Amino acid sequence: MAKIQLNGKKITVKSNFSIFDLLKKLKLTNKKIAIEHNGIIIQKIKYKKKYLKNNDKLEIVHFIGGG
Repeated sequence: MAKIQLNGKKITVKSNFSIFDLLKKLKLTNKKIAIEHNGIIIQKIKYKKKYLKNNDKLEIVHFIGGG
């Protein structure tokens, strides 16, 4: 298990949990989002290969259109 910070809230995820796995769990796989992992923006092609570890910090931002 790994304890991470997601958008300012502490959560626990399974070991070997990728960013992609987290997005599936949160039902955000088909949304327009950007993810910052420990201060670095992650490209979508790396979501499946970037595994979460203890004390990681994630920020997930949704893009919303308007006018």
